[in-house]
Amino acid sequence: MSLINEFRETKERIKELEERLANLSQDSKLQKELEFEEKLRALMAEYNKSLRDITVIIDPQAARSTTRSTTRTRSPRKTKQYNNPHTGEVIETKGGNHKVLKEWKAKWGGDTVESWVTLLD
Repeated sequence: MSLINEFRETKERIKELEERLANLSQDSKLQKELEFEEKLRALMAEYNKSLRDITVIIDPQAARSTTRSTTRTRSPRKTKQYNNPHTGEVIETKGGNHKVLKEWKAKWGGDTVESWVTLLD
């Protein structure tokens, strides 16, 4: 796209957005929401409360579920044992970032090497 075309397109988008902004600013629903937000923030400031405090007061169940999900841990990886039929070499690893395993995958291919795996856990 040429620079002049990009300029014209950007100018047109700005014009459309300005029209949309003007329409939104006259919307009574938006005015009520803005008024509500303003009053709520003033009330929170008056009582020195944060949004998290308000959430706990209004819906304690939601507050508990969010803390539970943030403290969840991933289950540990299972140990895999790779037995190379060409060399008889055996490798045990929990991840795919093993030096020898990478060499095998480069030499014999990932699908072939994965066919040599045995889960230990």
